Amino acid sequence: MCIDPDTTVADISLPELDAQSAIREHLGSPDAVDQGVYHRRAVMHVHGNGQTIGLPQNLTAWALASAWRGMPLYPLAGSIVVTGRTATGDVTALDDDLAEHAKAAAQTVRETLAQWGMRPPASNEAAIGELLAYVARDVASSR
Repeated sequence: MCIDPDTTVADISLPELDAQSAIREHLGSPDAVDQGVYHRRAVMHVHGNGQTIGLPQNLTAWALASAWRGMPLYPLAGSIVVTGRTATGDVTALDDDLAEHAKAAAQTVRETLAQWGMRPPASNEAAIGELLAYVARDVASSR
């Protein structure tokens, strides 16, 4: 699954034999791909230099990772590929419930950003707390 900074979430197919190469291609990162494990059954593959080269912030992936971890995390930038993770750490298909978490998070981020256009949050801290509370609710309710 690929989560884009514009809140788009799309299913992607990765080849079994060279998944890492396909992930690098999706991220537009020929060299460096960082991996974040925010859920025991999932891996977020992130452009290794995304922050440095100024890729747009990915609020959906950030909110999802933060909800999975139960706390606000550092910003994530650019497109993010989310895969499943085997017990040995290999890449595998993302489980359906985790894919639903990503889709629900994207919908919530879109709706929250639209609401903020009419009623801006009082501060950045209030915005972070509000968005994380909504996405955490979505993740908890779809377990």
